[in-house]
Amino acid sequence: MAASIRTIANVAETSVSSVSRVLNNSGYVSPEVRQRVEAAIRDLNYAPSKGARMLRGEASRMIGLMLPSIDVPFFGILANTIERELFERGYHTLICSSAENEDHEARYVAMLRAQRVEGVIVASAYGGTAHLQPLVGSGIPVIAIDRELVGISDDTVMADHVEGGRMMTRHLVDLGHQRIAVVGAPGHSQPIRLRMEGIRAVLREHGLAPAIEAIGEEHSFAATYALAQSVLLDHTDITAIIGTTDIAAIAAIHAVRDTGRSVPDDCSVIGFDDLPEAAYVLPRLTTVAQPIRAVALEATRKLEERLQDHRQNLERRPASLTRMPVELIIRESTGPAPADI
Repeated sequence: MAASIRTIANVAETSVSSVSRVLNNSGYVSPEVRQRVEAAIRDLNYAPSKGARMLRGEASRMIGLMLPSIDVPFFGILANTIERELFERGYHTLICSSAENEDHEARYVAMLRAQRVEGVIVASAYGGTAHLQPLVGSGIPVIAIDRELVGISDDTVMADHVEGGRMMTRHLVDLGHQRIAVVGAPGHSQPIRLRMEGIRAVLREHGLAPAIEAIGEEHSFAATYALAQSVLLDHTDITAIIGTTDIAAIAAIHAVRDTGRSVPDDCSVIGFDDLPEAAYVLPRLTTVAQPIRAVALEATRKLEERLQDHRQNLERRPASLTRMPVELIIRESTGPAPADI
C-alpha cells in the first residue's frame, strides 16, 4: 500500500501539518523534525500523487507528442529522440499515434487537455487544423514538427522538403535521366506534396515532366512495392525512379529486380530520409538525408523556450518557421542513364 502523509507523520513522530510543510517547502519546521520527516519519506519510498500536485496548481511536467504513426521508421526515430531529450529536461512524454486519422487526433487532443499537459509537439497527418484549435484555446504551447500548422503552432521545425525534391531530381537529370517516375505515399502528407513541388520544378526547368506519378495513400513497403511494380510493368522505358521516402525507394529497388532489371544499370533509384536501412539495402540507397534527430532536438528546444516564457508571464512571441537543410548522399543505387533505351 502506498504511504500517506499521515503514515509519514506517525513514523517521524510529528504532526501532519509539519510533514506538509516539509513536502511543500513552506513554513517553519525545526531542523530535527525536518530530518526525521525526510528520513521517513526515504524509508517509506513516498511519492506525492500527481493528481494532488495538479490540484495545488503545480506544473504537470507532461508533454504530448502526437504523430501520424510510430511504426514508420522516420516517426519512430523522432519519437525516441524527443522522448529522451524531454526526459533529460525533466518531462514525461505522452506519445499519441493517430494512425493517419483526423478523428483519432481530435480524441487525443481531448485526452491531452484532460491530462493537463504543459505543451504539445505535433506532426498532424492532415492539413486541417480545426480539431487542434482546442489546444490554442487552452493556452497550451504547440510546436509543429515536419509540417506547418498555420494558426495553431507557436513554432514549426521541419526539413526543407522542397529543396530535397529538387536535389533528388537534379541528381538524376545530371546523370542523363529523362524518363523519370515518381513513386510514394501518403498523398495527403504535406512533406510529400512539398517534395513533389521541388521534383516538378526541376523537371520543368529541363523541359521534362514525370513519366508517371504513382502516389498512394498507404505508406508501407508492401503498398509502395505494388505501386512501383505496376509502374515498371506499364512503363518499360523508365530509367529512374524517385521514391518520395526511403521506404518507397527500397520497395522500388525490389520491384526493379523482381521485374528482371538491375539497379542502377537499367534503372536508378533515389529516396528521401536517409533512414538506417538506406545504407544496408543492396545496392545501397542514394538518398536525400533530412536531419531527423536535429529536427527533433530543435523542436524540443523551441518548446522549452515557450514553456519558460509562459512561466515568466512574458508576452507571446510571434510564431517562427525553421527549415533545416538537407543533404544528398550518393551511394550505389543511382548511375548514368542507360544508352540503349
